[in-house]
Amino acid sequence: MVMSSTDDVAEVLASIRTESGASLLALVEASPVLLIFLRHFGCSFCRQAISDVAEIRGELARRGVRPVFVHLGTPERAKPFFDYYGIGDVERISDPEAKIYQDPVFQLSRINPWLTLLQPSVWAGWLKGAIFKHGIGAIKEDAEQMQGLFFLKGPKIVRQFRYRTIADEPDYLKLIG
Repeated sequence: MVMSSTDDVAEVLASIRTESGASLLALVEASPVLLIFLRHFGCSFCRQAISDVAEIRGELARRGVRPVFVHLGTPERAKPFFDYYGIGDVERISDPEAKIYQDPVFQLSRINPWLTLLQPSVWAGWLKGAIFKHGIGAIKEDAEQMQGLFFLKGPKIVRQFRYRTIADEPDYLKLIG
């Protein structure tokens, strides 16, 4: 993976708008941002990610970190999921064409969704409760797109977590230091 310069990152962040109309660059200049890329809303692990961030939102706020989600759905499709987990007011970015996911600054990988069924960690994650707690639903977005996390301070990626499987469980608080 090629690391992007601060200027490249700033240019990309300036071009991204949240659903509320805010520039992602303005958000990262105001406070550090934990940028959370989701797969699709039918994915129990993506629902778990929303739940996990909702659970640590107070600690993120205490540390001055703003969570911002990037998703593949429309704003209308996304809203009920965030409302359900009590974080309907969190900044979100709708990216149905996965342009941000595929931007050279982020370069999130793609996988064959059927291959995930062959991964023992995915089955273990489901058996640990992801399906029971968060359900599973219809795939209405791009099931091949992988998720990722980026900790941004100003126009700089400080740390990142790239999922190897859909069932990876990142340590959000460790990522933000």
